[in-house]
Amino acid sequence: MGYIVKTDVSEIKVSKGEQFFKIADELQNYNKYKILAINFNNEIKELWKKIQDNGYAKPVDITSSEGVRIYRRALLFIIYIALRRINKKANLVVHHSIGPGLYFEIKGMRNNEKNIIRLKEEMKKIIDENLLFEKITISKFDAIKYFENIGENDKALLFKYRKKTTVKVYKCDKYINYFYEYMPPSTGYIDKFDIIKHDKGYVLLHPNEKNPDRIPEFKPLPKLSATFIEYKNWLDILNIKNVGELNALIAKGVKTSGELIRISEALHEKKYANIADEIIKRKNVRLICLAGPSSSGKTTSAKRIALELKVHGKEPLQISLDDYYIDYEKIPLTDEGKKDLESLRALDLDLLNQNLKDLIAGKEVELPRYNFVTGKREWTGKKVKVGKKQPIIIEGIHGLNEKLTESIPRDQKFKVYVSALIQMNLDEMNRIPTTDTRLIRRIVRDYNFRGATALRTLQLWPEVRKGEEENIFPYQEEADVMFNSYLIYELPILKLYAEPLLLEIDNTLPEYTEAKRLLRFLDYFLPLPSIHEVPRISVLREFIGNSAFEY
Repeated sequence: MGYIVKTDVSEIKVSKGEQFFKIADELQNYNKYKILAINFNNEIKELWKKIQDNGYAKPVDITSSEGVRIYRRALLFIIYIALRRINKKANLVVHHSIGPGLYFEIKGMRNNEKNIIRLKEEMKKIIDENLLFEKITISKFDAIKYFENIGENDKALLFKYRKKTTVKVYKCDKYINYFYEYMPPSTGYIDKFDIIKHDKGYVLLHPNEKNPDRIPEFKPLPKLSATFIEYKNWLDILNIKNVGELNALIAKGVKTSGELIRISEALHEKKYANIADEIIKRKNVRLICLAGPSSSGKTTSAKRIALELKVHGKEPLQISLDDYYIDYEKIPLTDEGKKDLESLRALDLDLLNQNLKDLIAGKEVELPRYNFVTGKREWTGKKVKVGKKQPIIIEGIHGLNEKLTESIPRDQKFKVYVSALIQMNLDEMNRIPTTDTRLIRRIVRDYNFRGATALRTLQLWPEVRKGEEENIFPYQEEADVMFNSYLIYELPILKLYAEPLLLEIDNTLPEYTEAKRLLRFLDYFLPLPSIHEVPRISVLREFIGNSAFEY
């Protein structure tokens, strides 16, 4: 029996039971970069899998986010094998992304140049050996015993709370490891990487979507790194390092879960208070600029900081940057011809700066209001005036960019960067990307407050991410302080909202690939139904509803 597989460049005849290698070999003739997997009917297929139907195929390579994840995953397994070969006592612990790289530590091995060189040489040897990544299905209970016996209790605990009775693990050489997503066929598919010493650990670098032909340059981000370390210390206070330990705590019942929520919120409360204290210490601060990527909790954070300032006797005035959009017809276009609402040029900077200067000078100012229905600015007669000791708060994606408020002296500004910087992993090697947390937040928020389906949110997400890369991340180190809005308990709650929305997306849609990945990810978390325990002033309420603040 034969099948027809259609692609952008050809039509391929295949026999039932043939592997996706056949399609990849055909597509490789037209593809510049090495094909790591195949997107077949909107599902990612590893090349060794067998074809069982007609369909449409696209190559997955280093120019896609899925391809980058596959490439990095393979590198982590290669590091794992290299360590087992050169130092059996060494233990790989993955932490978080930092710029284009991935920060990790190696427990049980000295952090010096000699060991880095030794590690990279062994990795290159493993790549040259072109060792197969074999996928094996075993009993969940056998997997728990295996990983307990080799001292990887984080993986054993993760499996304990999985509903499925089987686990798919990867074997390479004589080593078995677990990754919750896909792998390339062999180590030989990896051709570029670097490892550099950084802080107490290392940074793994490799090609990505922006730099498919080379290893990107690494620049330290000390403020961002310090924020990750701060959150890691919070996790130590909570005695939770990974999802398995979080699930174990949830499994103990409502009383323990409620305590987790209260401690997590208290840590946020303390941080907001510290930010307000820092603002008060700087006597001449007149403008507080708050920025962060999509669904980072900027709006709630601005209101919480305003509350803390009121404790000090301040009465901050909050101004929305949304009201300073130029008329819709004049908004600049992206390269794809769409209105670029995230461009700095979409804002009337002259009007904004004049209003800010006048307010700081003690003048009365009429503030504009932007009508998103008509795409026009409106004047409603709303006039405001601030006192000499009354700070102004503006919140938006460009808050850290000095060009936004260039008429205001830098020493009169206090900049706050907000993002959901998750430090907790599934286990020591399977990290949770911060972007996934924000995407799940946005899916829930868009459905609850903007009438948008999960499908619509996923369709918009690539453009949102592009805007973040251009307008937010380059300026994050300009912040005077960073606030991590992630709550350790939030994904077990968001799971209850997000899963039904993601399940509505079927495999006829391109977004099914991402929906399936997110559903697989959420499946690792036990649900936390204690929604009533979430305080009404919590950042999480910005997404699930019933917030004490009006949006």
